[in-house]
Amino acid sequence: MVVVRAAVLALLLVLAGCADPAGPAPREAADLDGNASIKTFRYSLDQAPSSLDPVQAANVYANHVVLNAYDTLFAYKYLARPYQLKPNLADGWPEISPDLLVYRIRIKHGVRFQDDPAFAGGKGRELVAADFVYSLKRQFDPKNRPQGAWLWQGRIAGLDDWKAAGSDYDREVPGLRALDRYTIEIRLLRPFPQLLDTLALGFSAVVPREAAEHYGRELGTHPVGSGPFRVVSYDSSRVVFARNTAFRQEPVDLQAEGYDPATQRYTGVERIQGRSPPFVDRLVIDFASDDASRWNSFIKGNEIQVTGVPAEKVDEFLESYDPVQLKPDYARRYQVASGLEAGFVFETFNMDFPEFGYNPDPERERRNKALRCAIIKTFDWEARNQSWYFGLGTVFPGIIVPVVPEFDPQLSRTSVTRDVAGARRLLRENGWTAENLPVLVYGQSAGVKPRMFFEQFRAQLMDIGWPQEKVVLKQYATFGDLGRAWKESRLPIVSKGWGLDYPDAENTLQLFYGPNGSPGSNDANYRNPEYDRLYEKAAVMLPSPERRALYRRMNQMIIDDCVAITGLSRKRIYLWHKNVVALPDREIVGGFFLRYVDVLPEGESARPADLEPAG
Repeated sequence: MVVVRAAVLALLLVLAGCADPAGPAPREAADLDGNASIKTFRYSLDQAPSSLDPVQAANVYANHVVLNAYDTLFAYKYLARPYQLKPNLADGWPEISPDLLVYRIRIKHGVRFQDDPAFAGGKGRELVAADFVYSLKRQFDPKNRPQGAWLWQGRIAGLDDWKAAGSDYDREVPGLRALDRYTIEIRLLRPFPQLLDTLALGFSAVVPREAAEHYGRELGTHPVGSGPFRVVSYDSSRVVFARNTAFRQEPVDLQAEGYDPATQRYTGVERIQGRSPPFVDRLVIDFASDDASRWNSFIKGNEIQVTGVPAEKVDEFLESYDPVQLKPDYARRYQVASGLEAGFVFETFNMDFPEFGYNPDPERERRNKALRCAIIKTFDWEARNQSWYFGLGTVFPGIIVPVVPEFDPQLSRTSVTRDVAGARRLLRENGWTAENLPVLVYGQSAGVKPRMFFEQFRAQLMDIGWPQEKVVLKQYATFGDLGRAWKESRLPIVSKGWGLDYPDAENTLQLFYGPNGSPGSNDANYRNPEYDRLYEKAAVMLPSPERRALYRRMNQMIIDDCVAITGLSRKRIYLWHKNVVALPDREIVGGFFLRYVDVLPEGESARPADLEPAG
């Protein structure tokens, strides 16, 4: 075996060649309990996770929480852009066999789970290699209703067979073993270049068997991990963490984290150099789906401390859009950062619905494709961009997003250009009339903004003659309820955002891979043998011109088959209070950034004095 000591991808290439938000202030004067000595940071997310069990960490909201309560083998560097992987619970880079099929990963000694009644005497024990093996098996146990198995199914030797044989945790899996107390061995059936990236996701967080068996389904509300924080309380309005006082001491090395003083010095992160996170005693994440609620909480000055900028506030706050700069008065009060999201928003048809997708009648299936293509032609991406994303989003064809190297800026934009006349012609030529058009049920979570998304979409369909009463909104009480409807294939169209799990176009291409159908990540339930063949061929390849060509062929197939209405990458704009030491990130780094946040006394500024705005 060879030892990977530097950038994983580079060495893999070498190896291959060789072989309520109302609450008291986040200040020293008071915390949520009125305790003046507690340093608190208040963050917010626009939806609440339905479970904090890692096997359910299928969205950005759950992932943010899970990554702070639990540990993963790898993580992403806090400040490096483009994003770079690093060891986390792993004690350095793994040993990888020349054929890229065997990984040996050593974990750090002395890492302990938090104290909890699940353990003998209530005392948390040391985390060992067998805990990771157990945790990954949980993703293949149907009793857990797991949502992350798609990442590893068909890839780890014996793991699918273990599931088929009844998911007996005491039965060994040949490709997933603890060689000793601190060494994990993973044997792959074929190369999987993104393996280490998957081991940085909340899905792979390490759960102690004692806690899973003690709490059962209640583990989803009572996390027991070894992360930087422990959950004190959790409900649909917020999660409250306390600092894990037993968290391992690992002083920050800004250079190793990818610090760029030319672009990041203004954040004040130099203040955390050499100190061991976490830096706050209490972390509160409020869940508020309404933009106005989050905004009002932020500008109060004593509630949430980081927010995005609502569309209606952009002109009030911004001096310029490109580059993003605050007006002088706001620049003295807040910090700002911006960047294109590592992901996109899109709509996809559920091909399991015979009214729109696959149909036993070949003629109807042909007409269904024309129907989908007509809907795509009538969708107005520029209106979506202007209405909700300040006009700053990047509209693009297909499912390969602009932040990955495989993106093709020269690809035809026909599929993202509104063409009402062309849509009407498609319907007419394929026998579609107002009388025989099917009812389209559009699912959304409850709230004003989701309702407005729906109304905009319905108005566009009415432009091509779709009867208003045949475009129906079905609202779900929570985002978790909506997610379950997607997973259970209960909606004919899925409207969602997808944040990249890792910076590789494979992560969006797998959204349409046949074996990932519901309840997996392929909400479209798209089944195209040629697409699947190309995906399987590319999935074992390291980055190369040949792999890029395969990725782009698959991308074109999705466009040609009119499977999805896509897409738009949003420009993220973050504002945060000037006494907060942080570089917020909702993308690849995600919840990992929260352990590095520090809060200064009210009135102080994290910005170096020479960078303070004049006046």
